[in-house]
Amino acid sequence: MKFAYYPGCAAKGAAPELHQSTMKVVERLGIEVVELTDFNCCGAGVITEADPDLSYALNARTLAAAEGLDLDIMTVCGTCQGVLGGANRQLQKDEALRNRINKSLKETTGLEYYGTVEVKHLQWILVKDIGVDALKKWVTHPLTDLPVAPFYGCYILRPSSAVGFDDWENPTSLEKLIRAIGATPVAYDGRTKCCGFPVFFEKEAIASGMVGKHVGEAKEKGGEVMVTPCPLCHMSLDIGQGRAEAQLQKEEGPQRRLDMPILHLPQLLGLAMGFSADELGMRRHLVSTAPLISNIKRIT
Repeated sequence: MKFAYYPGCAAKGAAPELHQSTMKVVERLGIEVVELTDFNCCGAGVITEADPDLSYALNARTLAAAEGLDLDIMTVCGTCQGVLGGANRQLQKDEALRNRINKSLKETTGLEYYGTVEVKHLQWILVKDIGVDALKKWVTHPLTDLPVAPFYGCYILRPSSAVGFDDWENPTSLEKLIRAIGATPVAYDGRTKCCGFPVFFEKEAIASGMVGKHVGEAKEKGGEVMVTPCPLCHMSLDIGQGRAEAQLQKEEGPQRRLDMPILHLPQLLGLAMGFSADELGMRRHLVSTAPLISNIKRIT
């Protein structure tokens, strides 16, 4: 199994622990990856709103690079999956659009995209290509009964016409992976909601309120840790948790605490595969993962 690896911006920038843990997990699983070194940002949906054709051209450049390697793309960012995958779907089905974008792409880069590439998030590869039952054989340190709150976020599920991997209203793929490593998925309403990341730069108080609501609900339902397939969601829920807690304490009193570790998907899987917290880059988190690690050592 071989893919062109598209790390996106965050996995080697603001959240390098995602890249670090991804490399550990894919090597253990025998997934061969060829990193796309000459790629560009997917635009995170922002460029799409301002200049759709520019967004298509940027993503077509990345798709053409993978096509030149005759490989499908593996992403590790839910936002990249939604934006890059969505652009790919449109370019594949709309020949007039593809021809228009290719004209610009060829003039500026010499590349051309023929629409033969598929874009798959690591989460999808684990569930569909490897299979949940096959994944279980790699679990050497099952996280027995650990209550894990899945957080899908927006882009890995929407729009369903472009993504089409899971039910956007009632997804189950993260829950399947959580069960596969021996842990227990926590059900709560916020798991498919927006993390607040796109809102933060305009309305910080609203974004903090969103983080507080999701993390608070997950904790109230018994969650001890959250896991997300998107580094932007991770940043919002981890880095923004302090502000969210301060806001909650103003509203509900100083006794209100969150203290919810937020893990990247490959970090959670890596723990069940026996990798150490240091090997998975877990010291980089703002919300301490130390209590979680102590608990995992107890149950494994």
